[in-house]
Amino acid sequence: MYEGSCLCGNVKFEIHTEITDIIHCHCSLCRKSSGTAYATNGFVNADKFNLVQGKNQINFFELRPGKKRHFCLNCASPIFSSNDSDVSRIRIRLGVIDSPIMERPLSHNFVTSKACWDNLDDQLPRYEGLEPSRSK
Repeated sequence: MYEGSCLCGNVKFEIHTEITDIIHCHCSLCRKSSGTAYATNGFVNADKFNLVQGKNQINFFELRPGKKRHFCLNCASPIFSSNDSDVSRIRIRLGVIDSPIMERPLSHNFVTSKACWDNLDDQLPRYEGLEPSRSK
């Protein structure tokens, strides 16, 4: 089982199944909706996704008919996406899952749309906290 929540904690959920088809999506829609270089998404069976708290705190944005991006009304954390043409699954944003995730991403998708400043092969330094210039 996985547990997850939005940034403010108003929305809490459980997933009682594995997460499949995890990808890093670099398309312009995922970049805009996440505000980052890419969004990491995976599919779960809709009947195994349980909203524990905050059902009335979730709204959605429908960019195209039947394709909804669900988010917290208070903190705007993206939670999941649904598609009327496949109601058996939802696409979850992995960043809102609080539990350790066992499954791993399969690929980087739509890399021809990636942000021009994102270098997938970059060997940037890695820090456990803030970068040294901000740690003062």
